[in-house]
Parts: sequence; structure tokens; C-alpha cells
Amino acid sequence: MVPDVSTGSHTTGLLYYLFGPGRRDEHTDAHIVAAWDPAGAPDPGRDPDATIARLADRLDLHARLRAKETGKMPVKHVWHCPVRTAPGDRYLTDSEWAEVARRIVAATGIAPEGDDLACRWIAVRHADDHIHIAAVSVRADGRRARTNRDGWRAQKECRLIEAEFGLRQLKSGDLTAPKTPTSAEQAKAERMGNTVTSREWLRDQAYAVLAAVRTEQEYFDVLGNLGIKVNLRIGTQTGEVTGYSLAAPDDTNTHGEPVYFGGSKLAPDLSIGRIRETLTHPVPRSPKNPRARTEDIWRQADTALRETAAILNSDDDATAQAHLAAFSTFLHNTALAAPPGAKAELKAAATDFNRARRSAIRADHQKATALRNAAKDLIYASSDAGGLAVAVLFALIHTAAAAAHWYQQRGYQQQAAAAQQTVLYLRSSYQQAAAPVLTELTRSTPRPQTTQRFEATVRQAVPDHADRILADPAWPALATTLAHTETAGHHLPTLLQQIAAERELDTAHSPAEVLTWRLTTAPNRRTNAAKARTTAANSRTVWAPEPAIRGEAQAPTNERTRRR
Repeated sequence: MVPDVSTGSHTTGLLYYLFGPGRRDEHTDAHIVAAWDPAGAPDPGRDPDATIARLADRLDLHARLRAKETGKMPVKHVWHCPVRTAPGDRYLTDSEWAEVARRIVAATGIAPEGDDLACRWIAVRHADDHIHIAAVSVRADGRRARTNRDGWRAQKECRLIEAEFGLRQLKSGDLTAPKTPTSAEQAKAERMGNTVTSREWLRDQAYAVLAAVRTEQEYFDVLGNLGIKVNLRIGTQTGEVTGYSLAAPDDTNTHGEPVYFGGSKLAPDLSIGRIRETLTHPVPRSPKNPRARTEDIWRQADTALRETAAILNSDDDATAQAHLAAFSTFLHNTALAAPPGAKAELKAAATDFNRARRSAIRADHQKATALRNAAKDLIYASSDAGGLAVAVLFALIHTAAAAAHWYQQRGYQQQAAAAQQTVLYLRSSYQQAAAPVLTELTRSTPRPQTTQRFEATVRQAVPDHADRILADPAWPALATTLAHTETAGHHLPTLLQQIAAERELDTAHSPAEVLTWRLTTAPNRRTNAAKARTTAANSRTVWAPEPAIRGEAQAPTNERTRRR
């Protein structure tokens, strides 16, 4: 059961909508199911003598009396709350909806139980699955109703109603969810042939751009380059940006003007203040030749994900929340760098995790610098890294599952549900990307004598799991990976013990795959040693300056200066 509280200033306009045909002729048999005083609330839907104007006068009585005292009508005095059952729920009777309405107005402060001076309200039903509660938030004593946190209180009451009425139990919110599109926005999207509303499209674009950029100015520049209209609000005294709003390229009102949505109206963490928090410490750009560092980028990403998984097992909530926000950025950028077959599922995972990244816990973004750096560098990684890219996709699943568990432990049900859905998308993405890599590794299995030696190594390093590993269908791929790892200069028993200890293998669906991807991200010790020797040799060589161009001063030299 979903309530959606809003406020307005026109009682008559709202009533015409509630008792009218609807924007798409979807309203049928509109009638009042409950009211502050059933005898005093004329029902234009069932009583031929009742009119909307008369009903509006009755509802507005206390507001008009207050206006006579102050000289003006109270602002935003119309309180509106549609309440809808979840898809698949049974249809409630009029008497059941009447009870729902009475409990909602009591819980939100519109009409507390036993309060004779409470606000006037009605509940209108014009469809099988929902009602609309319309109220005027001025009480009989002239005071405004205490409706602070009314949306949260309405949700809380709906959770109780669901349990008592045997309805689908929805997840409780924490007031961090973005505003949902209105029915008018949805209808407009349908007319324009769009699958999502402008608000939803802009939100997705803003998150994707924010994940890629390093500065505030770059954020606005990239949005503009995508054809999105950007309207900046500039402080009159400071001359600095104090806010912004965005408009989709093809979204205009009846006057042909762009329809803008403020950043915070798209999502709470897209406000200018929250954006600046994540961009406070700009990360350096990668070298001009990023493809030469593709392997390093993927390895750095894997290392950062391991750190995040460890943080999510700690009690530092502010640091964990920062890593979850950075993990959302990581997902967006992995979708750009991943193998082609995995991109669609990764984009869906990133979109779903946008909900999981928002909670009431304040993040200490500076503590997640390593993960954000790794996420930004993924922009420059290529998808031809083979097993390294797949290993990172595998690590993403573990991190998202840890995020779901972290939120579940703290009672953030909506975030936990979003993270769990993210895990499903990531598993699908991983399976598509891993299949060809595992097939190629299996095809390259070492000769029998070498494979038998590796079997003995596994039994020596991880005796408790050796039988499962060797019986795993992915064992041939692991054997190939062990050969590559040995060639790279590692001592296999020691390395296997280390990576097996990083994560328990008892619950792993495929322990051989777990070890395969852990080994894949291990650095090449021989290559690194060779680089170190080259660097050391170069540091001992002192280069003489080039001959000066005629007319220029010659740089000073000494007797120890020489040329190779």
C-alpha cells in the first residue's frame, strides 16, 4: 500500500479532478467513502443535488474564516494523499477503504482521533485499487495541522494496515527516495512515445555523468553536451552557483518552454550541495595513453572492491555509506568499460543501485577516495583485458551482496531490496562475460602431468576444500590459471592459501571459479621485478644535457656527468 502526500492551493481544482473522468477517462463511479462528517459532506458522485462548488465551500470553511482574520488565504492549504494498493493485492471494499482513510488522517495529524477541532477531509474512490484523501489543513481553531513528516507517518501506518488486511508487505522508506513521476508526467511520456518520464530520464543521465566527471564545471559541461538544458542559479552576492535545474531536450510545456527539474527534485543526492561533497577531492586524470595501463586499472579496481567489502563488515557506518555511494559510481563506469555482452545488465544494475546508495546515514566521502579513484579510472580502461575484467565483475557480485546484508542489518529495507536486485543483474552480466573466458581457459588446460601436480598443490594448500574444487566443472579453467600464475613468478601453495583465506569457500557455488578470478588479479611478479630493475638502472645513470642552441646559455656540467 503506497501513500503519496502533496500540498496545493486550489480545493475546487482538486475536486474537479477527483470527480471528473480523469486524464485518460480512467475514473469510474467516483464517490465519497469517508469524510470528517458524512452528513456534512455532499457527494457529487452519488447525490444529483450535490455540487463540487458546494463541497469545496464546506471543506474550505476554516481556511476562509482564517483568511478574514489575516486578509489572505493560507498558502498551500490543500492536503492531498492518494493511497494505492500494490499490484496483485485484492480489491478493498468501500468500508475497508473508509477505515484506511480514517487511519491515515489520524496518523498524519490531519484529523487525530478524538480531536473535535481537526481539519475537514474527504476520501474519494474512483478506481478499484486506490482512493484519494483530500483535506484542508486549517483546523477549526484557525491553527495549521501538525503534519511534519506526514509522508513517513502515512507509510508507517500503511505497513500496519497491510499486515492487518492481509495485503502485500511493502518495504518501509526513510524519506531518501527520489520523487516519483506524477500521473501527468507518465501520460505525457506515453503521448511522446517515451518509455520513461523526463524526470526519470534526467535522473539517470545525471547519475551517469556524475560518475564520470571530476569537477563541478565538467558535470554541467557534459550534461550540456548531451543536449540537456542546464539552468544555473547564481547567488547575487557571491556570484557562485547556488543551485541548478535540468530540462530534457524534447520536453516543453504548452507554451513551448523547457520543463526544468531542480537537482534535488530529481534525487536528494543530486542537489548542488551533495554533488560538491562527492567532488570535494578531485582525483587526478589518467595518463594520455590509458590503454597501456588497462591491466593496472582493472587490478586497481579489484583491490578497491576488496577493501570496500571489508569496510562493509565493519562498524564504521559513515565510511561504509561513502563506499556505497562510490560503489554506485563504480557500477556506472564498469558498464562503460565491460565486455559488450555484459553492458546491458550492468547498466540495469547501476540504475537499481542508485536507490541503494541513498540512506539517512551521512557519508564521509573522503574515506572512499581509493574506490572513487578506481571508479573514475575505469573510464579509460578497455574491455579487452580478458579475465581481469571478468574477475572484477565477479567481485562486484560479492560487494553488492555485502551491501544488501549491510542495509538489511540496519533496517534499510528499500536499500536492501535494491541491492539484492542489483546482485541479480550482476550475476547475469557476469555469466555472459565469463562463459567465453572460461571456455578458452578450459581449452588451454595443461598437459596431464602438470595438471596432476596442480591437483597435489591444491590438496596441500586448501585441504578442506580440495575435493569440491577438483570436482568442480571449472577445475580445468583453474588449472590453466594456476599455470599462468606459476609462470608469473608466484609460489602457488602460499598464494592459494592466501586467497582462500580472503573469503570462505563453503557457500561458494563454484569454488574453482572463486580461486580462478582471485588468481587472475594477482600481479605478475616477474614483470614487476623487471620493471624495478630497469627503473633502478635508469636512476643510477646521469644524462648529460643536449648541446645548447647557438645564442643560448650552456647548462653547467661537472666531471661526473657522462653520456651513455
